[in-house]
Amino acid sequence: MTKLTIDESGEFQRAPSRFDARITADGSSGWPVEPGRYRLVVSLACPWASRVVIVRRLLGLEDVLSLAVADPIQDERSWRFTLDPDGRDPVLGIEFLAEAYQAADPGYDGGVSVPAIVDVPSGAVVTNDYQQMTLDLSTEWRAYHRDGAPDLYPERWRDEIDEINDRVFHDVNNGVYRAGFAASQAAYEAAYEGLFARLDELTEHLSTRRYLVGDHITEADIRLFTTLVRFDPVYHGHFKCNREKLSENPVLWAYARDLYQTPGFAGTVNFDHIKRHYYQVLHQLNPSRIVPAGPDLSGWSQPHGREALGGTPFGVGTPPPVTAAIT
Repeated sequence: MTKLTIDESGEFQRAPSRFDARITADGSSGWPVEPGRYRLVVSLACPWASRVVIVRRLLGLEDVLSLAVADPIQDERSWRFTLDPDGRDPVLGIEFLAEAYQAADPGYDGGVSVPAIVDVPSGAVVTNDYQQMTLDLSTEWRAYHRDGAPDLYPERWRDEIDEINDRVFHDVNNGVYRAGFAASQAAYEAAYEGLFARLDELTEHLSTRRYLVGDHITEADIRLFTTLVRFDPVYHGHFKCNREKLSENPVLWAYARDLYQTPGFAGTVNFDHIKRHYYQVLHQLNPSRIVPAGPDLSGWSQPHGREALGGTPFGVGTPPPVTAAIT
């Protein structure tokens, strides 16, 4: 079950990642990059996990880093593997992700979050540091990228990507949670105002350029996308981020559709998992656990017209091969 930390002002405080070891190309961290050694555990409902799934697919790491998808509905024992036969992950052999956390720290009794990368031989979680995880897939795992993989974190743009990511994280990625979980009017309004001020800034920025940084998709676009794709189904109503819907903002709506229609994105989005998780697990916001029937999702396939702004999705790279949607 989701554990919330609220400070004295009524503001939601996101807990830092408890396990932050890095998996590195040279193994100097103690965790060397090795094909098949690690398993990425995600929920398709979670925006932090979804961006790792997208990066893994764009870089072609599916055969190198295996994927476990947890049930979108948690219980008090954490993320569970009830989507798999017999309710156990077929590789790790566990019923709950908490077991991998406890294998790393037998005394651990804190929150259990996704994404998490687990060492298969020991069954212990290596990292749940969602901020660093995708950057390392782009840099430390480079030897195993597919031919034609895009450079999602180019050295020449890293300062700009990092700066945008910091602002987007505070006001947008985490801003929707700060609004939704606020326990005081003042804390809610501060988060709400910060969210829409940043979205207004991003709207202006993206009105004349196809992507956030440079002329192709980067880490910055992926991090923004996973919040935008959840905005109308969840954050607008459930989290009271209701100045306007994403679909009422012509620039951001077209930008999000452009990414969604780019190979490697749509197949990682599961609106059913997203809606059932937020509305049924966060019972403090929705005691009835009723999942809304809307919104209409057909608009995601409509033309976006963003090609006119120039740029290409993968730069000098190529699209990932077409694969089945992740469920």
